[in-house]
Order: sequence, then C-alpha cells, then structure tokens
Amino acid sequence: MGKLYNKSQLWFSLVFIGIYIVGASLGDALSDLVKISKLFSFLFLFALSLVLFFWIKKNNLMEKYGLCKPKYNAKNFLFYIPLLVLVSVNFWFGATVNYNLWDCIFNVLAMLCVGFVEEIIFRGFLFRALEKDNVKTAVIVSSVTFGVGHLVNLLSGGLDNLLPNVCQVFYATAVGFLFVIMFYKGGSLIACILTHSLVNVFSVFQNTQALTPTIEILTAVAIIIISVAYALVLLKTLKTPQPTETPTEN
Repeated sequence: MGKLYNKSQLWFSLVFIGIYIVGASLGDALSDLVKISKLFSFLFLFALSLVLFFWIKKNNLMEKYGLCKPKYNAKNFLFYIPLLVLVSVNFWFGATVNYNLWDCIFNVLAMLCVGFVEEIIFRGFLFRALEKDNVKTAVIVSSVTFGVGHLVNLLSGGLDNLLPNVCQVFYATAVGFLFVIMFYKGGSLIACILTHSLVNVFSVFQNTQALTPTIEILTAVAIIIISVAYALVLLKTLKTPQPTETPTEN
C-alpha cells in the first residue's frame, strides 16, 4: 500500500474506490445467495474499515485524513443543526421494520461501515490527492464521483427503483459537496462519518411504502437545498486551515 501511495496518491484513491465498489457488489451477491441480507457485505466492509483505519494510524496520517477534532468549535458549524436535519430524513414519513432480525442486524452493521469507508476514500483519499493541484477541481471531482458512484444501486434496484436511485445520485452529489466543504474548512471527517453512518442506518427502517414519486422528488430537492445552503454558509464564514502533509514510508 505504501509504495502505491508514495508513487501516486490519486491512483491510490482510485484503487480503493474500485476495491470498495467491486467488493461491496460481490458481498451483496453472495449475501443474496445465502439469503442473509448484507452478511458478506458487512464482513468485507468491516475488514476494509480496519485496513483503512490502521494503515492511516500506522503512517501518522490521522490529521491529514480527518480522523481528528475539527479546527473550529460547534458554534462555527451552526451547532451541526443542518446535519441533524439530514439525519432525520429517513423518518420524515414514518418508520417500519423492513427485515427479519438477522437481516436487520447485518444491514445496520454494513451501513455503519459504509459511512466510514466512503468518507475516507471519497473525502479523504480522493480529495486530498487532488487538492494540492487545484482545490476547486478536487471539490467537484470528490462530490460528483461520490454521487455517480451511487449509480451502482441501479444494477441491483432494477427499473422498479429507477426514480429513487436517480434521485439518490443527485442528492448524494449535493451531500458529497457539503461533506467535502466541511472537511476542507474544518479539517475533520468525524461529523461527516457520523452523519453518513446514521443516515445509512436509519434508511434500514425507512417507511418506503409511504414514498410516492412526488415525495421522492421533493425529499431529494429538500436534501439538495439543505446541503448546498449549509456548504455555502461554511465556505463564506470559515477560514481554511493550512493542510497537514505527513509523508509515509510504509
């Protein structure tokens, strides 16, 4: 890992994005075969989370990749109220139990891991790899790549879930933009990881029966407005800390 990282941080990030997408897709397929939803997906994501965390820690890159306290206090981030609103989205139209006990457990565990893995590779690795050349490009690529990455859900969702998956691509791009701005300005991914993980976990209990096409679209628009507005406020009110660059030798 260290050799590839030292040679090209961009390729390093792209390799991990590929590993994540392929591994998660295979995990879903194997889980479906044994009829235990997300069983193998969780095992893969948990292993990948451990690899990422301990590699970052071993190479003294915790601050560079946002596994640290933010540079500003909660007041500067408006006490994270917009994030709390985003976390509540999946409960706006009620909640329900969509899975049996074991399926529910592995879905929750997998979703927790997804929040960590995606923030590290899309916001941490990819953004930091591009940031040193052009910050605006890094922000755009990190946001759009994160949103477009959700097109993978179309493969498993089919035409019946076409609208919610398309909506997800658009609002995931907006949320990705918010998270990368929070990371760029605050130097920490902790709030992003927690928000991302909770949104994912609560989606397991979302009352999908109440989601009409109109509600799907309006909810996506609301998420986009909240995310972009919050990001623009942070861009205007927070100064950018100097980036921390710590080379790795492993």
